[in-house]
This record gives sequence, structure tokens and C-alpha cells, in this order.
Amino acid sequence: MRPILLGAPTALLAACTVGPNYQRPAAPVPPSYAEPHAADPANNASLASWWSGFADPELDKLVNRAIAQNLDVESAAARIREARAKERAAGAAAMPQVDAQASASRQRISENAIPVPPGAGGTAGGGSFGLPGSEFDTFRVGFDASWEIDLFGKTRRSVEAAHARTGAAIWNRRDAQVIAAAEVADAYLTLRALQQQIATAKAEVARQQRFVELVGARVRGGLVTGEDLAQQQSQLKAAEASIPPLKSQADAQIHALGVLTGDTPETLIAELSASAALPQPPAVPAGLPSDLLRRRPDIRAAERNLHASTADIGVATADLYPKFSLTAAPALVSTALASLLEWGSRSYTASAAVDWPIFDGRRTRANIEAAKAVQQQALIAYRKTVLTALKDVEDALGNIDNDRRQVASLGDAHANAARAEQIARERYQGGLVTYTDVLQVQASRISLENQLAEAHGKLDRETVALFKALGGGWPELAQEKLSKGAEP
Repeated sequence: MRPILLGAPTALLAACTVGPNYQRPAAPVPPSYAEPHAADPANNASLASWWSGFADPELDKLVNRAIAQNLDVESAAARIREARAKERAAGAAAMPQVDAQASASRQRISENAIPVPPGAGGTAGGGSFGLPGSEFDTFRVGFDASWEIDLFGKTRRSVEAAHARTGAAIWNRRDAQVIAAAEVADAYLTLRALQQQIATAKAEVARQQRFVELVGARVRGGLVTGEDLAQQQSQLKAAEASIPPLKSQADAQIHALGVLTGDTPETLIAELSASAALPQPPAVPAGLPSDLLRRRPDIRAAERNLHASTADIGVATADLYPKFSLTAAPALVSTALASLLEWGSRSYTASAAVDWPIFDGRRTRANIEAAKAVQQQALIAYRKTVLTALKDVEDALGNIDNDRRQVASLGDAHANAARAEQIARERYQGGLVTYTDVLQVQASRISLENQLAEAHGKLDRETVALFKALGGGWPELAQEKLSKGAEP
């Protein structure tokens, strides 16, 4: 019986909470992705640290450093603390407010005024009237307490909205972690692709230098003219000129990685200047589109904002209803400090009040309509976020499929061009073709080699884009309760 009696007031207050109750909206997700993708289900544990699939310890170190130190992540963490503080402030409105007060005053009654009525003060001699021209002291110490009864749920809706915004701040931090991980991986893989292109260009310079020496020897032997040597020297200078722009781009990526990991731009120069092989991208099981609704932090944040906007409608609606409040002001009051703490100095005021607005020029109604419009905007933003997430995944899946085809085709083409160049050089040394023929096949091979390096880098970066689109990269994703869609 006692639990029933205790639960009755709670149930009554909940029933009196005005405004719409939040319901998670239906999301427009298809049963599967249209672009080619792996049929295996996505694994939350592997998606939580997807960068380890590239098997590059340097990349692992940089991403983990960014997740811990990235300034956008730290800023998002500060916004969580702000939201939690506002949530506590919203909950404080449901508690009684108590103030302590103490005062001492001295008053003189005008000689040309009427006497002070009984109860309003006393003379220095202790009389009940303050006579014209008299002076007296008043000492008071006490408390003022007030409590607004949350009968129609304005405070409860405010707390609900604040709690939802705290959840949105938590998911925004996770989204910042996803973005930081993806940006670091993208910059790192771009750097490694550029370094591979630089290494290819340097090898090409060395090759061209050796061929300059070969052609020079043939010129001195009278086998070819000086025109062939001039053409080869021109090719050498062109190969040398291709290196500085690539170095500039590589330096810019190192600077970006320094900032992304929360350090100054030059911090990682010594660590990353040495070339390293471009890592091979891992296979990415995309899973089902419905998985995005619980995995993508930006979707979860948008859904929490929608919840907060729904609760705000209840906050505005509660202003249509009366407000009930209780106040009390116990105190000790005396005209003499020596008698202030005596039992006879006690004084108190207690009251109950109802405040019900009758006419406010339809301001409250306008506030309700405004809150509903904000809620509709949040719903549209949620749906747009879901659709954008689906587009991100479809785009990444399509790009990866096309990049793989491009890499395979360019690999075959480069192998054929290298064989053609070797044959042309041998034929030139035998005097069967002109040097112009060698330059043509050589230019084709160089172009294909650069295209292949760029295509490998693009495939790696599109794989990163897919991991980001799938919502991978926030550490708590590996936890089972969050992978099932529980609220933070």
C-alpha cells in the first residue's frame, strides 16, 4: 500500500505535464545500399578504431593523438560541461529557494507626520506607537523561502530539454572525434602518396641523368646528333622541375597534421619527413543503412536536438496555466539588539499564491507557435542529416568501386608502357628508331606512373571517407550498449 501511496503523486504530476511527449521519428532508410559493397555485417568494434586496419603504426599513433588532443574535440568536451551545468540549473527550479537575511536600521519619525500605527515599530522606550519626532532602531534576522509547485510540468519539461541537449553535446563530441580521425587519416595518406610521387620523380631524375650520359657518349661517338642530347637534357630538367611542387604539398600536409593533433605546424616535420610506403586499404563491410541511425554521431545529435525542441513546446505551453507558489518568511525582529534572540522576538509570514495570466496580447500563444516551428525545423534537420549520411555512404561505396577498377587498369597500362619503353630504348641503341620515338613512349610511362600513384592514394582516401560516412571513429562505439542504440 505504501509504494502505491508514494507513487500516486508522481503519477499525478506526470499526468499533468503539458506539451507533447517525444517520439522518435521514422527515418527514410532503404533496406540496403545500392552501390556495390561487401555483404558482411559491419563490426562496431572494428569500426571504433578503423584506422588500425591500414596496419600503419604511425597512422595509429597520429589518430589516437588527435582523438585525445584535437582542439575541436576539446572544445566539444567543454560544451558537454556547459550543457551539464545548464541541466543542473534547470533542475534547480524544482527545489525550494531559501535566502538568509539580516538587517539593522534606525528610523526617525517626522514631527509633522502622524504617529506610526501599532505593529509598525516602537519607540526607544519600548512604547507601541512611534510618536512624531521619535527615533528607534530595528534589528531583524531570518529567512525567506519560496517554492513554485511544478503542477503543469514547466520545470520538468525544462529539465527534459536540458537533458536532451546534454545528450546532443555528447554526440557532437563523438562526431568531432569521427571528423578528427578521418581528417588525420586523409592528410596522412595524402602525405604518403605525395612522398611516393616524390620518390618516383627522384628515380625518374636519376634515370634521365643516366640516359643523358648514354646519349652524350653516342654524340661523342658520332652515332647521333646533338639534337638528341638537347632533347634528353630537356627531359631531365622537366623531371627535376616536377619535384618542388610535390614537396610543397607534402610539407603542407605535415603542417596540417601538426594542427590536427593539437600541436604547432612544425612539430611533426622530423617525424614524418622520411618517406614511407603507402598502406593498403582494408576491406570495409558497410552493413545495413539502418545501422547508421544508431552509429552516426551527427544523426544521434540531431535526434537529441529534436527531443529538446519537442520538450520546449511543453515549456511554452505551461505558461497558459496557473502557477502555484508557497512562501514563508520566519524571522526574529526587535528594536533592541539585546532582546533579538528572545522567544518573544519571533515573527513570520506564510502565504500561498496563484498566478494565472488572463491577457498578455497572445504573447504566450505566439511563443508556443514559435516553439512548434523550431521543433519542425529540428525534425527537418534530422531527416536531412539521415539523407546526407546515406548519400555519404553511397558516394564512398561508388567511389571505392570505381577507384579499384581504375587502379587495376592503370596498373596494367603502366606495366605495358614500361615494357614498351624498354623495347624502344633497346631499338634506339641499335639505331633502329629515332630518339623522338623513345621520348613518346617514355612520356606515356611517366604519366601512367604518376596516375597510378595518385589513384592508389585516392583509393586510400575514399576508404577513409567510407569509414567516416559509416560513423566509425568514436571509442565508445565498441561498447555493446551503445551499439544497440541506448541513450548516452
